[in-house]
Amino acid sequence: MQNNIQIKIMKNKTVIITGASTGIGKAITAYFIAQGSNVVMNSSNEANLKKAHRELGSPSNAIYLTGNIGKQDTGKELVRLAKEKFSTVDILINNAGLFSPKPFLEVEEKDIELYWKVNLKGTYFMSQAVISEMIKQGGGAIINIGTVLVDHAIDGFPATAPLVSKGAIHALTRQLAAEFGKNNIKVNTIAPGIIRSPLQGKMGIEDADSLAGLHLLNRIGEADEVAEAAYYLASSNFITGETINVAGGHTVGHAI
Repeated sequence: MQNNIQIKIMKNKTVIITGASTGIGKAITAYFIAQGSNVVMNSSNEANLKKAHRELGSPSNAIYLTGNIGKQDTGKELVRLAKEKFSTVDILINNAGLFSPKPFLEVEEKDIELYWKVNLKGTYFMSQAVISEMIKQGGGAIINIGTVLVDHAIDGFPATAPLVSKGAIHALTRQLAAEFGKNNIKVNTIAPGIIRSPLQGKMGIEDADSLAGLHLLNRIGEADEVAEAAYYLASSNFITGETINVAGGHTVGHAI
């Protein structure tokens, strides 16, 4: 997916990645670090964040800041830190989020508020913080992480509470692309299918590979495959407002 031109474009670019300590976020972080980008890692879990930074080799082109992205000040602080250490803010990857199934009739107000705060407010306020800086710099790229379930609901996986927040992120992507295209700010969404990560375990799925049949390729995805897509979108100059499914054909059709 990448080529020498993309690598050259992205070298020394500064990337803020939320939810960077585990799973997809950690894989994206590792990918950008390896390509020579400067990375500001964020997570609300300080222990996991420090551990991830160590496991990635404590590279000089990566720093981290613990913080709750549902709070507006966290985004401002991440931008401040990125500028202080690396001078620019070129890419934002809004990866942090929560997702868990719960039957619609059992959803409580606290469930809606939790997903709204972390998934939507986190993405919203982080984007707000970086766009202010990107306008001054003359451009940038934002990649949001949504889900294929926004466009492909599954009866046996009731998840209305997180899905409404993810659906809002898909809508936010298009609107931000429209508002800030004139500022050369590209905004896109990656909608993963079932990706191998700690998320499955948190949802009580013991064997993630048992879900392979949901994809036409008859396998689940790997976190590195989402990282490749994020890198591609970050380095592209003519893609904006799009939702890119990294889902092995999840939304296209069904194997019988």
